[in-house]
Amino acid sequence: MTGSFFRRNAGRLLSALPEGVQMRVNKAKYGFEPSDVPAAVRVPEGEKRLYIAPVNFAGQGYRWARAAEMLPGVGAVSMQYRNPVGDFGFPADYALPTAIFLRSRRWQRAQFDAVSQGFTHVLIEAVRPIFGGLFDGDLRREVRALRDAGVTVGLIAHGTDVRVPGEHRADNPFSPFHGDEWDQTPILERSARERRDLAHELALPTFYSTATLARHLPPATWLPVVIDPEPWVQGVPALSRRIPVVVHAPSSGIVKGTASVRAAAERLADEGLIEYREAHSVPAHEMPELYRSADIVVDALRMGNYGVAAVEAMAAGRVVVTYLTDLARREAEEASAVPPCVVADPTTVEQVLRDICAHPDRYRPLAAQGPEFARRVHDGRRSALALAGFLGVDAPWSEEEL
Repeated sequence: MTGSFFRRNAGRLLSALPEGVQMRVNKAKYGFEPSDVPAAVRVPEGEKRLYIAPVNFAGQGYRWARAAEMLPGVGAVSMQYRNPVGDFGFPADYALPTAIFLRSRRWQRAQFDAVSQGFTHVLIEAVRPIFGGLFDGDLRREVRALRDAGVTVGLIAHGTDVRVPGEHRADNPFSPFHGDEWDQTPILERSARERRDLAHELALPTFYSTATLARHLPPATWLPVVIDPEPWVQGVPALSRRIPVVVHAPSSGIVKGTASVRAAAERLADEGLIEYREAHSVPAHEMPELYRSADIVVDALRMGNYGVAAVEAMAAGRVVVTYLTDLARREAEEASAVPPCVVADPTTVEQVLRDICAHPDRYRPLAAQGPEFARRVHDGRRSALALAGFLGVDAPWSEEEL
């Protein structure tokens, strides 16, 4: 009788033991040692203390934290769970392995206590839980617990977290979500709809990072992506060489339209018109040198908006080739933030590259506008302005002054 009782209740009894004991009994479940579990996040100084978590895509959580700290009386911390494989090394204030984030109840409890008792504001990225499994992965419960503790909570949407593929392909003929080209499309369709619906249900102050995302969200505010312009500064103007260097560095070949870029660029390279460099899995700290070595950077030809990589290439003063939908261009015009880039899609990229090679004098002035645009729109000041209302502080500058 006693033996059968223990067999039936083994899982519940084991879960009641201290985490260190559980890890010794069932090592395979955890994948880390008790000594690997970090201390909880350190609360920054400041009357307003902002916590941004948990994904830090393209290092933006970290950059938004730095933007927030441009505001008077604000301290900010970005948090990220990450895996050693496939990590590009973007900076983060506080990072820990995904396994610990998901499985260490000791870390989850300590982190929740530190955040709920020490921070005044939390921005949740990508509509994902920020305390692992502490609330059974239920973001609703996390938000309720934070608000019960007096914390002001908001959301930040990055892109694929809320961009519904079915809606994206409806008005974008070059969307990567057409047909069965990408086996991830059904998964993204389901997850984006779930996260979008949850964002509407939570009805929190909401921000979005890139153009055209607003239509997938409750009323939301544009929070421009942020870069540090300094590492990208290039003293040599674009298209100064007899044979221009074209760089394409896809994070996702399907999303970026790499097959079309490669086919077009290789034809031009075979004719001796360009030198083509395609770079994969480049660590974040090596990207400035890669873009500084280019004359032309071909970014994304299918999504229809510009993102962090395009801003970095503009900051380097390169000719940036990317695809913008009409909606993205209208939004940019309304925000006085039209990027100085050359618009191309998978069907026109070869023609565009040939024109750049044939008329470099026509494109050098456009490239020269890039660094000023990157500073004016994406150096963090506009993002700080967007966050000021959420944080309840006054920015020391206005949009007209930028």
